[in-house]
Amino acid sequence: MFKLVGKEAFKVGDMKCTISVEALGTFAYEYCLEVNGKTFNKFKEEQNKKLLSWETTISGQEWRVVLGKGYCREVTVTSFVSDKETMEVWANGSNIDTAGEFVDNGSYTHFELGKTSCRIVAKSSGKRKTGLLHTLYVNNTLVPSTADLAEGASSSSSS
Repeated sequence: MFKLVGKEAFKVGDMKCTISVEALGTFAYEYCLEVNGKTFNKFKEEQNKKLLSWETTISGQEWRVVLGKGYCREVTVTSFVSDKETMEVWANGSNIDTAGEFVDNGSYTHFELGKTSCRIVAKSSGKRKTGLLHTLYVNNTLVPSTADLAEGASSSSSS
């Protein structure tokens, strides 16, 4: 049993989480989630800077593709992860085989999800501060990153 107001600590993997519930009135409450000592929005913002992710469906199966340093495994049934620095690729918790190819201004990392051909393209942005730009292609079709989709949704909702 838990209290209606107060703080409750719990863990998700290695992350320490706290949910705080405060009474605002008779039947009004405010909820606040903290992850590793940061508000959930700040945590999400920092993760979006560290990680690049995409969501796609291949042959009816949903995939979440993540590329980033310091990636913590998602609590999802189907996830795909790659470390930005080593280009090590993981799918559903297992390291998968890749083939690297160097091209002008970057590289391609080829792999398959099921029997579907995929590649992550890393190319120079031409700007030192920005560094490399990473894009995912599934069957030669560009998959927009979740950050791009969120940015598009927030700009359309604020107009």
